[in-house]
Amino acid sequence: MPSASKTSWAQLRVGLTAIFALALIGVLIYLLTGTTSLFSKQVVLYTYLGDAAAVAVGAPVRVNGINAGNVRNVVLSGETAPNRIVRVEMAINEEMLPNIPVNSKATVSAENLLGSKFMNIKRGSARETVKAGATLEAEESREIFDVMNSFFPLLTSAQKTLERIDNIISQVESGEGNIGKLLYDDGIYRQVNSILAEVNKTLAVINSGKGSVSKILYEDGLYNDIRSPIQRVDRLLAGLEEGKGTAGKLLKDPAIHDEIQKNLITMRMVLEDLQSGKGSVGKLLKSDELHTQISTLIKHVDATVEKINSGQGTLGQLLVNPALYESLTSTTREVNALMKDFRANPKKFLHIKLGLF
Repeated sequence: MPSASKTSWAQLRVGLTAIFALALIGVLIYLLTGTTSLFSKQVVLYTYLGDAAAVAVGAPVRVNGINAGNVRNVVLSGETAPNRIVRVEMAINEEMLPNIPVNSKATVSAENLLGSKFMNIKRGSARETVKAGATLEAEESREIFDVMNSFFPLLTSAQKTLERIDNIISQVESGEGNIGKLLYDDGIYRQVNSILAEVNKTLAVINSGKGSVSKILYEDGLYNDIRSPIQRVDRLLAGLEEGKGTAGKLLKDPAIHDEIQKNLITMRMVLEDLQSGKGSVGKLLKSDELHTQISTLIKHVDATVEKINSGQGTLGQLLVNPALYESLTSTTREVNALMKDFRANPKKFLHIKLGLF
C-alpha cells in the first residue's frame, strides 16, 4: 500500500498537469480567436467619432480588411465638437505602421447584419506613414439601420403601387372596365363568336372556289396572266444579255461603247474650248467686250421700250394715244364697209369701156 507522501505527490502532479493543460488551452484559444500575437509589439493609434456606433472593447481593427490589432478602449473625449465626442484607442501591431499612410481614415464597419462592429482603416495615398500615438481622421459611416431607413420611402411607394395594381385586378375580376368586360361580359363573347363564325363562312366560300379572292387563289387563268408578263420580261432581259436589239447592242457592242467614249472625249474637248473662251460661244461666255456690248444693247432696248411706253415716237403714239387708236378703228370700219359693198355690188365699182379707134 503506497505511503501518504507518495499519494500527495501524485495528486500534486495531476493538479499541475491539469493547470498547465488549461493554460495551454487558453493560449491556443486566444491565438486562434484573437487578432494579435503574443509576441508582437503593439502601439496605440487614436481616432475620434461622433458616435461609438456599438464599437466594443476588443473589437477587431483592420487595415483594408486585414487584421492589424484590436480596440483597446472606447471613452468619451470630453470635447464638444460634433465629430469628436467619442475617442477610440486602437492597439495596432507595430509591424503594420509602415502600411498606414498619415492620410488614412478610420471608419466603423459592420461584420454582418446582426450588428457586430469593427474598426476599418482605409489606406491613404501619402508617402509618410503614421507613428505611434498618432490620430487618424475618422470617416463617417452609415449604419445598416440608416441604410434600411433610406429604403422606407421606396418601399412605401412600391406598396402604394401594389395597392393600385390590386385595385385594378379587383375591378377586372368584378367585370368593370374594358378589360373586365372583355373577360367576363357574355355579350362581347357572343360578338367575338359571331365574328369568328363570319370568318369561317368567308373561308368556306373561298375554299369552295367562289368569289374573286377564291379565283385569285385557285384559278390557273390569273396565274397564267401574271406569269406571262414575267416570262416576257425574262425573255427581254435574256435578249439584252445576248446583245440583241438597240438596248442589247448598247450594253454589249464594244463599237457602240467606243463611239460613246469618242463622243464623250469630243464633248470634253468642246467644254474645254468653251472654258478657254475659244469660238463664238466661248467668247460669249468669257469675253468681257462681248458682255459689254450685250449690256449696252440691252440698255438701248430698254431705253427704246421706255420711250414707247411714255408715248414717244410713232409706236409710242400708237400704243398710248387714244385719238390715233380711234382714227385707226374708224378707218378699219370704213374699209370693212367698202369691202362689204364691193362684194355685194361689184358692178358699181367696175366700168368696162370699149372703144374703136
